[in-house]
Amino acid sequence: MPVTKLLRYLRPHALPILICLALLFGQAMADLALPDRMSNIVNNGIQKGGVTSPFPEAMSAETYTRIMMFLPEESRDAVGALYSDDVSGEINKFPGLDGARGYALTETDKDALSALELDFSRAMTAHHWAKLFTENPEAAAEIAKNFNMPSSGEEGMPQMSEAERLAWFTGIINGLDPMMISQAAVQGVLAEYEALGADMSALQTGYILWAGLQMLLLSLLGAACSVLVTFFAARIAASVSAALRHDVFAKVESFSLAEFDKFSTASLITRTTNDITQIQGLIVMAIRMLIYAPIMGVGGVIYALRKSTSMSWIIALAVVILLGIIAVLVAVAMPRFQRVQKLVDRLNLVSRENLSGMMVIRAYNTQDFEEKRFDAANRDLTDNSLFINRLMSTMMPFMMLIMNGVSLLIMWVGAHQIQASALQIGDMMAFIQYAIQIVMSFLMLSMMFIMMPRAAVSGQRVAEVLGTDISVKDPQSPKTLSGLSDARRGVVEFKNVSFRFPGAEEDTLHDISFIARPGETTAFIGPTGSGKSTVVNLLPRFYDVTGGSVTLGGVDIRELTQKELRDQIGYVPQKGTLFSGTIASNFEVGRPEASREDMELAAEVAQASDFIAEKGEGFGAEISQGGSNVSGGQRQRLSIARALIKKPQVFIFDDSFSALDYKTDANLRRALKRTTGNSTQLIVAQRVGTIMHAEQIIVLNEGRIVGRGRHDELMESCGIYREIAQSQLRKGEGA
Repeated sequence: MPVTKLLRYLRPHALPILICLALLFGQAMADLALPDRMSNIVNNGIQKGGVTSPFPEAMSAETYTRIMMFLPEESRDAVGALYSDDVSGEINKFPGLDGARGYALTETDKDALSALELDFSRAMTAHHWAKLFTENPEAAAEIAKNFNMPSSGEEGMPQMSEAERLAWFTGIINGLDPMMISQAAVQGVLAEYEALGADMSALQTGYILWAGLQMLLLSLLGAACSVLVTFFAARIAASVSAALRHDVFAKVESFSLAEFDKFSTASLITRTTNDITQIQGLIVMAIRMLIYAPIMGVGGVIYALRKSTSMSWIIALAVVILLGIIAVLVAVAMPRFQRVQKLVDRLNLVSRENLSGMMVIRAYNTQDFEEKRFDAANRDLTDNSLFINRLMSTMMPFMMLIMNGVSLLIMWVGAHQIQASALQIGDMMAFIQYAIQIVMSFLMLSMMFIMMPRAAVSGQRVAEVLGTDISVKDPQSPKTLSGLSDARRGVVEFKNVSFRFPGAEEDTLHDISFIARPGETTAFIGPTGSGKSTVVNLLPRFYDVTGGSVTLGGVDIRELTQKELRDQIGYVPQKGTLFSGTIASNFEVGRPEASREDMELAAEVAQASDFIAEKGEGFGAEISQGGSNVSGGQRQRLSIARALIKKPQVFIFDDSFSALDYKTDANLRRALKRTTGNSTQLIVAQRVGTIMHAEQIIVLNEGRIVGRGRHDELMESCGIYREIAQSQLRKGEGA
């Protein structure tokens, strides 16, 4: 199963993801607008006194006439249409207009003003400079000096006629940069407002306060979007991880023993917990950064170019250096990230073995060895993690070096452009902010590139579990046992069964054939490794046969659903397994609707009544995880009772009496015979005394049947059985 198929878990969350996308776009726009507003405060609020347009809201008749004189003929009528000689509405703001002729701006359409802005700015600049020439000798001398204007006289004032001055103004101003013309025009507007008695301090303060309020609102909007995105991202990631854990657990529950052979328990635990947590973290970061960073990066470039195209090479240089650093880090860190989860698996495996085998470790005094083994696994993981962390820790200094270097370079280049009146101070400050935002965007993307390898490994491990083919599957058109009688339903038949473990080179079982009937006990005995447990594990379809067939009630078990098949079977494994809870809750695993009487009868047959009664809470007594607070024999008896409560048609006891003493074993078998007389019993045993009264004993050796019959018959005909029996039976045993 490719890791990309995990993306289907995001489909139910398409709407919240789209909402996050919209919120991130809103946050990015708010964040990108802040440097622009800051630039306006510096350029317009501080440098221009709050005036943003070269078109004055009101001006005197003299100023109007002079501006008209400097305007090109084709623009005079259009400008005249912008102003009216009715200034009654502007007297409160401009007291100097009271009783005097003047003109007020009536047209506020931005398109109309924009079309005339350059011509009007030139005319306003020419008017302002002409006025400075007549009213401010020092300013006139400065202008003449800056623009190499011929001058004479004691104060350096230019000596030329009005016509010559007009021609000179027109030629010089037409050759200036539009930005410089705009700045000079605004200075003319400020001078006009001051001449008309406007409150310049209030004008400047009002603009700065309004721009500051806009910045505050944008900051609040960005913060609100960020909080909402984080909220939605966390919910989406948690929901996806919950769905993944559910599906992984459900998949593992459907595994046969063949699939469990592929994955260790420690690995499955890590995949269900740590690996999915890695995916969850990636989803949060991906929604939060992977979408936001490109918007900020592209938006930052666009906004920066609006401020100055001549310094765009600085950003390009920073991005190239940044990408180079990220590429090197990812190339070096990727193999280490891929090792992390395997090392976590190893650490979990060692920890689990140590904790579960603590009694054996203490009994053999191997604590030092186990400590060294754990220390080796822990050190491998630690060294790998430290290498990654040290490598990643170098990223932030490099990022800070790049950002500070970019800021310093922008200031150096920008200062020269400001000196040449090609750039405003506020625009340079905004350009620095946009450059930092662009670098930070790439930094966020680099963090994603660093997280993604480890999350990709985790995703692959989870996908590997989800994509595992199940070897034991339900048929598409299952048969049923519902129409069969109990006597026929309990007939178990193995027909020429062979079995080979996945990946093995040869069969474990060879040509196994027998019939087990209701009311009879079929027992399996043989040397260790002869295949006894493997035979009985084929009936519940823990494995599927690789040759021949197994039938129940005359129906091939592969043609039954696993649920219907296992509803007919009461299974007691070699190692009695109990679940945390109470004795009653463990019994209810066999049959949830079991009554108190059913529990008491099952406990009595399983010889568990006495020790249950000794517990003060009875069936409500607590059972710890794995049944660690009861003995091995008690655990086996409770497991047997759980199977008895189910009242199945077939019982499988896989060496389930090994922890019982001979007396308890004999009493339990007699009680079983009375209670389950109409059921089919399959018993795997190591002790001859447990099975010597069975109606059919099957002797296995190296996966083959080497003897079949009753105890007396096998004692005469089967040498292997006779050897086992003679090595075990003593006077009084086997009662």
